[in-house]
Amino acid sequence: MTQHFVSTLFAIRSYFTWLPASVVSVLMLVVVGVLAFYCGNLVTTQLLRIPGSRKAALIRRIVSSLRRPTRLMVALLAMLSALPAATGFTATQEDDLQLFFLFLLILTFGFSAIMVFRIMTEVYLNRLAAREETDDIMIRSHQTQIRVLRRLTEILVGIVTVASALMLFPSVKQYGLSLFASAGAASLIVGLSARGLLTNLIAGVQIALTQPIRMEDLIIINGDWCWVEEINATYVVLRVWDWRRHIVPISYFLENQFENWTHNSAAIIGVVFLWVDYQAPMDKIREMLNEIVRGCPLWDGRVFDVQVADCDAHVMSIRIIASARTALQSWDLRCDIREKIIARIRDECPEALPRSRFSMMPPASGGQEPWERMAPPIGRPPPGSYMGPGMGPGSSSMSSD
Repeated sequence: MTQHFVSTLFAIRSYFTWLPASVVSVLMLVVVGVLAFYCGNLVTTQLLRIPGSRKAALIRRIVSSLRRPTRLMVALLAMLSALPAATGFTATQEDDLQLFFLFLLILTFGFSAIMVFRIMTEVYLNRLAAREETDDIMIRSHQTQIRVLRRLTEILVGIVTVASALMLFPSVKQYGLSLFASAGAASLIVGLSARGLLTNLIAGVQIALTQPIRMEDLIIINGDWCWVEEINATYVVLRVWDWRRHIVPISYFLENQFENWTHNSAAIIGVVFLWVDYQAPMDKIREMLNEIVRGCPLWDGRVFDVQVADCDAHVMSIRIIASARTALQSWDLRCDIREKIIARIRDECPEALPRSRFSMMPPASGGQEPWERMAPPIGRPPPGSYMGPGMGPGSSSMSSD
């Protein structure tokens, strides 16, 4: 087929012998490239019209993303095939054009491979997220693994593609061979200069495999609530609740301690503390809290309890625990409990509200001691009635002359 194509080009070229050979060769390559480009466009347009099923939808998406690279590759292949018919070039010029076309072809092919891999991983993640019975933890685990490994794969494919394209040129090839010959010194220099980059790349692989963090995990770092928004090859983007962003090297999560509130499950137990007076009717307060928590849609129905946790000279401390499906729902649940229980205590049993007690006394008069004027009175033994050790009722007093 290639020979027939070249023979056809020679036959067409014979009609333009009145033009310089170099001009005819350039025009022939340009025309062949343009025609192949539009033929590739026609093919991709027809592929986009494939009807129906899930596999066809995947093909349409891949073709839509690769329309330009595909047309460029078709044009480059056509010009490479037509190059033997371009007799207006010298042997050196023909070799240079061939190397240039191959260089562009390798780069385009590598870019297309990266795009196809990215589309297929996105389709897999979208299908996984669309399943209603799929656990949220499993979805985020797959997202973390695929996104991190996909970025590492893209970097690796990009490096191999560029290296393969550059190795076509003899000067670069000889330079590469000389570098390989001095691999010991080169590896030492690269290791020292790119130590941080290599550390984070290796940490990215460990994060993808061991998964101390996942996509959309809720973690506590530097006192902030953060959600894992992006996990890149060398750094992690954390979204704070107030829309700030922390950019953290990925190796941080292997070298430092942090809290992950959604590692095994998103469910969490929230704690609310109330301070009430000693006159508070605890049975009634428990009934009110039971009604409030069980009537709140944010409670997941698993954990609820009310206990007197502590007390001091003025108030009692009541601890209320209630579980929720996520940390955000737990925060809203705790706020709801506080608001409703305070309102009900204020309206139904105000004696439970904490208060401060103090006594104001007028100046002492008539030789009366301060504690004798306090209410309630303090019962104290009369003066001189102190009984020391061994002098209880029925014991005899002893005196010495």
